[in-house]
Amino acid sequence: MWVSTAFLAAIIYGFYDSFKKLSLRNNAVLPVLFLNTLISSALLVPWLVLSKAGALDGTVFHVAGGGWEVHKYILLKSVIVLSSWASGYYALKNLPLSIVGPVNATRPVMVLLGGMLLFGERLNLYQWIGVFFAALSFYLLGRGGRKEGIDFKHDKWVFFLVLSAVIGAASGLYDRYLLAPVEKGGAGLDRMTVLVWYNIYQCAIMLAILLFVWRPRRSKDTPFQWRAAIPMISLFLVTADFVYMYTLAQPDCMIGIVSMIKRSSVVVSFLFAALFLKEKNLRSKAFDLLLVLIGMVFLYLGSR
Repeated sequence: MWVSTAFLAAIIYGFYDSFKKLSLRNNAVLPVLFLNTLISSALLVPWLVLSKAGALDGTVFHVAGGGWEVHKYILLKSVIVLSSWASGYYALKNLPLSIVGPVNATRPVMVLLGGMLLFGERLNLYQWIGVFFAALSFYLLGRGGRKEGIDFKHDKWVFFLVLSAVIGAASGLYDRYLLAPVEKGGAGLDRMTVLVWYNIYQCAIMLAILLFVWRPRRSKDTPFQWRAAIPMISLFLVTADFVYMYTLAQPDCMIGIVSMIKRSSVVVSFLFAALFLKEKNLRSKAFDLLLVLIGMVFLYLGSR
């Protein structure tokens, strides 16, 4: 069951990545990021209100309560996710989507290693083969990126992209800790509580950043433009996060495998880049994507 919901989350994350790219092209990053958190919070607050009124008791949408002992964990998650998003958004603005997607698809390799070290997860032969193909795709992608003038060793946007991937891997491991049952070594937090409140905290943090960091220097930054794609970021993100957290809350799920499957969202973003953004060198990148897909197949076979 958890493998199927992980693949469903991956598909939705692919649309999320695609609408991010549309929103960020020649646009100011921080206002887009703030609006993402604001709209996401607006979509989720009604569930919090209805839960407090008792209207959602016994449903999968119920938001449990909790004091500072719960919220301190969620606040830390908000900071981690925002750090990954901020660096990732700047990278996405300045790099082709067909480069960003496959690089992000290598993030689960770090999560796999973390899952083994922190949660005692062990991979079988098929899963190790999947990891190998994902790592190989990253190496080939670095070579292919030079055709577009992208030097993976010296391009600062690639550095931002890698930084986002590293922080994102830490975020995935932290998610598993927060949502795993106590008997499995986790914190056992309610997934809807985490989903709702981490978006609210992110919105508050981004508002402060927008007012005190972006606003004073906005004349030197790329002008902000409202686009219809911006609310679509939040819609797909909230939906994907709901399915993703539902998956992580399953007692038998493996965070390393879930993270790898999650990154197969690159299939959707790659097709979007080919059909709508008309990005370059897609034929060579398609081979890198094929390696990612082969890795996904082996991970699926190894997790059945």
